[in-house]
Amino acid sequence: MNGAPDAEGTPERASPLLEEYARHLSLERGLSLNTCGAYRRDVAEFLAWLKGRDPLKADPRLLADYLWALKEKGLEASSIFRKMEALKSFYRFQSAEERVAEDPTRKFRAPKLPKLLPDCLSAAEMETLLRTPDGGSYPLLRAKTMLELLYATGVRASELLALKPEYVNLAEGWIRVFGKGSKERMVPVHDRARRSLERFLRSRAAAFSGKAVDPQVFLGRGGKALSRVGLWRDLKALGRRANLGRELHPHLLRHTFATHLLRGGADPRAVQEMLGHASLTTTQIYTHLDASALKRAHEKHHPRP
Repeated sequence: MNGAPDAEGTPERASPLLEEYARHLSLERGLSLNTCGAYRRDVAEFLAWLKGRDPLKADPRLLADYLWALKEKGLEASSIFRKMEALKSFYRFQSAEERVAEDPTRKFRAPKLPKLLPDCLSAAEMETLLRTPDGGSYPLLRAKTMLELLYATGVRASELLALKPEYVNLAEGWIRVFGKGSKERMVPVHDRARRSLERFLRSRAAAFSGKAVDPQVFLGRGGKALSRVGLWRDLKALGRRANLGRELHPHLLRHTFATHLLRGGADPRAVQEMLGHASLTTTQIYTHLDASALKRAHEKHHPRP
């Protein structure tokens, strides 16, 4: 197909279908705001590509044409995979609502993704970051505390930013977080991170004494909850201050947390619980070892060294 609208196209139906699908993702499936937004954008892009044709009349050949159009744009396999997963979700919903006789994506195969090992920081790099002085300023103390918590707990950026003082148990060393689908879990916090958080909360109370502020732990200028952009900015600045040599971001610290725990001998199922992974398979990507670690293990344990 050449992408031109056909005579029976119904462009006025595209927007209601998209909005209802977006509500389904948020209210019924309970997906995070970021995931809902990404799926909505991917489906909206497909509907725009249809140029007025009725999405409820799409067939596998049309989906193959769209896949080819994505490839011609030079998109990476990971981007194409995500877009096709969004379309599969969209048409599963339409099928469940009995708007299509047969799901056109039912037998569709998105491109396979290469199994990339997650990047992580070395123990030496983490030590350098953790030893970087904060200078006593509120912004740097905030950055150091967020670094400590991300490395101590492996929580997602969204979970860290949603943290409230009442979700923190400093006496017992736990924080309560709400992950994907609003699933609640308790994550332990070791003593160093607990002390860092305790110090930060005192600084936060002094900085905003007597002011009306948002209920989150980490606040930006004026007492508003720190944004994702603010978190990334703080971590990047901290990485530069420590002369890290590469960009520091929240998910890198989540990867580092999981990898360091598993290399230290932690039970994968315990790590799965702390990370909030629905499947142990997701956690097991962190069980990789670098070549030098394999060589050391071989030399140490082989009976004929």
